Amino acid sequence: MSQVNYKELPELIPQAIIDRVKKLSPAQLCDGMESLGIERNGCMDAGLMSLDGNKILVGTACTVDTEDGDNFPIHVAIYQGKPGYVLVVAGKGYTERCYLGDLMASAAEAVGFNGIVIDGCVRDKEGLAQLSIPVYAKGIMQRSPSKRGPGEINTVVTCAGVKVTPGDLVIGDYDGVTVVPRDRIEEVLAAAEKKDAYEAKRRVTIAQYAKCRQNNEPLPELAPSWVTEMINSIK
Repeated sequence: MSQVNYKELPELIPQAIIDRVKKLSPAQLCDGMESLGIERNGCMDAGLMSLDGNKILVGTACTVDTEDGDNFPIHVAIYQGKPGYVLVVAGKGYTERCYLGDLMASAAEAVGFNGIVIDGCVRDKEGLAQLSIPVYAKGIMQRSPSKRGPGEINTVVTCAGVKVTPGDLVIGDYDGVTVVPRDRIEEVLAAAEKKDAYEAKRRVTIAQYAKCRQNNEPLPELAPSWVTEMINSIK
């Protein structure tokens, strides 16, 4: 990464799309992508965890490519950022230095970033917990970052096992972080919304079964049809 490669911010994902996404979970979007054969179903590594699972992350990817704890390009990306983006830092899983702490995260929050995802470590856990901005990282490390540069901004990266193109959809909750390729958002949303409708029906069925059992009434069929079909196919 010896050549400076800082590109402009991608176009924000339309708010109407973001509003639909907020009604779904990262898990449902993963299921939608699995049904479409999308690589890894957009799931970032299990080791990438939220510092506060109550904070939901949704937005448009702004990427940073860096390594060895170098946070100079992260600084640049934050100060050139705008509201509505999620800062996705491809830190190569480096854990011997942190990439940022509460000061940089508070600057990102002031700019209007919707979240921070780092394939590496952060520090100042208590300070980060007091901020509104969601932060996902591989761990906590108190050792300060290096500042060498230049790194890359808004190029295609691999972060926590997933290819991320600037402008992709990023969503995270207590289960983890999911990335949806921008050019497939509509079909993924349709598949995820179908899964959401299925899950809603299953919850009704389960509640009805529990009520009948409690009242000593005849029990309805609990197993979904696909389970019965698979059982019959292997007999």
